[in-house]
Amino acid sequence: MKRDGNVAATNNMASICVYCGSSPGKDAAFVRAARELGTLLAKRGHTLVYGGGNTGLMGAAADAALAAGGRVVGVIPDHLVRWEVGHNGLTEQHVVASMHERKAKMMSLADGFLALPGGVGTLEEIIEVFVWMQLGLHAKPCALLNVNRYYDPLVNFLAHMTDHRFLRPEQLSQLIVAREPSEALDRLLSFKPTIVEKWIDREQKV
Repeated sequence: MKRDGNVAATNNMASICVYCGSSPGKDAAFVRAARELGTLLAKRGHTLVYGGGNTGLMGAAADAALAAGGRVVGVIPDHLVRWEVGHNGLTEQHVVASMHERKAKMMSLADGFLALPGGVGTLEEIIEVFVWMQLGLHAKPCALLNVNRYYDPLVNFLAHMTDHRFLRPEQLSQLIVAREPSEALDRLLSFKPTIVEKWIDREQKV
């Protein structure tokens, strides 16, 4: 099956949710990575699910995917639509009542999750789905696109958590960290979830 000249996804990861900044950030490499990722998703036949905005890295990824003939699905709270930051050219745009509903909808629509650089909202979104994976609420892969080492401080802090026995190394290893869009997508597609008990030192008395 083909759509707009692009090869349809050949595995069960039809849709990939991309979390990213509504601003472009200070490094031009962030915008380039967003555009490259959007184009790559379209050409490989994956639907881009994202926050529905038309600004920053969000708009760059969506516009690139659409320009390459891809399918792009946005999920945006109505208060952001009223601020006129919603993208009007998407394949589908779901308008929801709250940020909580937005995150739940995006999670339900996606088969995997990837975070480009972004702010605290992006951080919250990728960490939440990573936690849900730890809790066994889903088995979908989670990835950081670590453009120009943007996420190094976060990766180091997560390693710090393992040092202090709040996060198992086996759990941390489930989080994909990649430098290039093609690497990130390849690793999302080849991800094989493993069951790891969340709790550390369950029997230890304080």
